[in-house]
Amino acid sequence: MAPRDADDAAAVSAASELGPELAVATMREVAPERSQNRTPRQAPALTVAAVARRLGVAPATLRTWDRRYGLGPSAHAAGSHRRYTAEDVDRLLVMRGLTIDGVAPSEAARLARENDMHDDGSGHGQPAGGAPHTGVLGAVAGAGSATGAPARTRTQEVTPTLVIDAALRGDEVTCRALLTPPADVLVEAWWLELVEPVRAGLAARTVLARSGEEADTIVVAAVLAALRGRSMPLARTHVAGRRVVLLLAAPEEPRPLSLHVLAAALAARGVDARVVAGPVEPHRTVEIAAMTRPAAIVLVTDRADADLAVIGALVDAQPDVPQFVVLPDGAAADLPLGRSVHRARSFTGLLHEVLAVST
Repeated sequence: MAPRDADDAAAVSAASELGPELAVATMREVAPERSQNRTPRQAPALTVAAVARRLGVAPATLRTWDRRYGLGPSAHAAGSHRRYTAEDVDRLLVMRGLTIDGVAPSEAARLARENDMHDDGSGHGQPAGGAPHTGVLGAVAGAGSATGAPARTRTQEVTPTLVIDAALRGDEVTCRALLTPPADVLVEAWWLELVEPVRAGLAARTVLARSGEEADTIVVAAVLAALRGRSMPLARTHVAGRRVVLLLAAPEEPRPLSLHVLAAALAARGVDARVVAGPVEPHRTVEIAAMTRPAAIVLVTDRADADLAVIGALVDAQPDVPQFVVLPDGAAADLPLGRSVHRARSFTGLLHEVLAVST
């Protein structure tokens, strides 16, 4: 990254985190919408200071983006400074989001210009030049609303910032559209590059939510819906003699979303993986294993004091069934490692190890 790109990224980060006022995000914090009968030409043009406040960056950063990357104000009025139009602000929002996600400012500016949106007054945008830009994790175009009417249409790279913003404002439709991966994207890449950063970003936010508003719940629902769509083809196919892989959380712990993602990644490779729902005390899990004769068992826990008795019970009942355990370092000393019990340290490593014994 060039030095000036690093300076720009640092300026954005500092302006976002150490601004003159403490910005507390709320679930309904959204930019003011244009009225239905207002066209982009009629939208009020904004000063540098107003746009800086809206984006949470310093005015000097906006002037730098104008000078270096051509992302400046385009409205001209006799006897006054240039002002930012709604389309200018749209470009700057893309620029800011990509920069926060770690994209070099020069590349972020290029993407912002490629994703230039021209609003026709009805709320439906089209990419500049008519050529859509699709990022690594795909694009969003023509997402429907809860009432069946088309929502605002954008074709742009899906980034964690876009998903976080949609979740914080309670936009379930947009979250589902953004979190539906293209068919050619591997489930594990989608999880590691988009979903995990989104959930980490939400966990780091302090919000003042109203009753019934929960941003992470919106994201989880969208992720599960996307995974159901991925797993449906295998669910409709019966393969005689196919052995399953059992995926479970430790007793008395909530099931992590990663278990469903792992099941979908395995299903994409023809492995029938099942997430064990409900109580998973040792005697119940041993009974399930006896009935299903699994090719492998995966247990995931986030707790340092996790109850790992189920692992020993399974070793006693079925010593030849491989078990893969994901757990924090604090619990590793209690893990009964052996010929059939293995510790997995990463999602990708776990996937490959399970595939090695189940295909």
